[in-house]
Amino acid sequence: MSAGARPQLLGFGMCVALVVGNSIGSGVFLLPASLAPFGLNSVAAWAFTACGALLLAIVFARLSRAYPKAGGPYAYVNEAFGPFTAFIVAWGYWISIWVGNAAIATGAVSYLSPLLPWIAGVSGASALVTVFFLWLLTFVNWYGIRASGWVQSVTTVLKVMPLLAVAVLGLITVRSANVAAAAGIPLSVSGTTTAATLTLWALLGLESATIPADKVRDPGRTIPAATLLGTAITALICIIACTTVLLLVPPQTLAQSNAPFVDLARAFWGEWAAKLLAVFAAISGLGALNGWILLQGELPNAMAKSGVFPAIFAGETSRRTPGFALLFSSGLVTVLILMNYQKSMVSVFTFMILLSTTACLVLYLLCSLALLRLQWTGRIGLGAPRRGTVALAVVGVIATAYSLWAIVGAGAEAVLWGAMLLLLGVPLYFLVRKRT
Repeated sequence: MSAGARPQLLGFGMCVALVVGNSIGSGVFLLPASLAPFGLNSVAAWAFTACGALLLAIVFARLSRAYPKAGGPYAYVNEAFGPFTAFIVAWGYWISIWVGNAAIATGAVSYLSPLLPWIAGVSGASALVTVFFLWLLTFVNWYGIRASGWVQSVTTVLKVMPLLAVAVLGLITVRSANVAAAAGIPLSVSGTTTAATLTLWALLGLESATIPADKVRDPGRTIPAATLLGTAITALICIIACTTVLLLVPPQTLAQSNAPFVDLARAFWGEWAAKLLAVFAAISGLGALNGWILLQGELPNAMAKSGVFPAIFAGETSRRTPGFALLFSSGLVTVLILMNYQKSMVSVFTFMILLSTTACLVLYLLCSLALLRLQWTGRIGLGAPRRGTVALAVVGVIATAYSLWAIVGAGAEAVLWGAMLLLLGVPLYFLVRKRT
């Protein structure tokens, strides 16, 4: 980029699209089937999860206002606990991104199978199509941040449309009889807790706007507002749409469904609507993939600039995009996608997805603790009224407790292997530090 060139930056709308688009992927279209065994427990779980997500959004909003730096969570944890802790958390989060991207890409292409039967019928075709979309969106992100932002904005609008249509259908159609059928499964603490663990997956990504902070216009104002609004929009849409499917599709049908929203559309609007919704579901997954590809390049780029990741990841193109970081990360995703299409590797792939989710939850925990530590040491919240200071501390404590609960809910095996995943980054940290 020439010295006089004006950098392309993300505005408020694109940042909101990044939060909503990264949170609403292909997973939400499958979630009602997972929640079917829990009946109305899932409604209570959604309320609990939405409150927890909004608290975490407040944590990230406050941290981003105080420290509008590239890398987002890495920068916050670094300020509170130093470079080693920040690296370990960011290392796990980076792995969680590109491992998750393999699943997002695979899920998005799978929705195209009913419309393009050859994807599933021809050996290796689905893998090639998945890799094609992965590298197409990698090129979009390599080309420029604004190009990625426009793709994210358009796909976010398209993915929200069918969910809003389902939500409106629910508001018009749901009757007491539907509620009574779902109420056949009694409310319980264990049922709500398990369901809440599942619903949390639909809201992961609320921190997305904080990571490319150096490429956001007026980040100190834009990122906090976009994070809060994006999280609220995502939670509201997911709650109403998923609950509608739960109430309108018979429990026995829902529990065995591979495409709950498609089944609902077919029942109420016909086969054409079912196929159209499948297309929107694929767009939803590809939109989420675009946003997460952005993050899989920006995070190691910010870490490398801080001297805790190999220097080659700090390189940028003439358009200020992290070229090498994008290409390297997408190369890893490609390997995972190809591994997933070898039947012997399916269990390994599923296992790695579990690890990636755990790493994301650890990030939320450390960022909540970072808020408390920075407030305790007087590096955040200075000049605020006492009432506001106390309220912020309460938010930090509850968000920390919520993050701990979510980690425990992921299961002992996920926690154990997640810890091992984080420990794998220790040798790399000291190797890079030794060379700098």
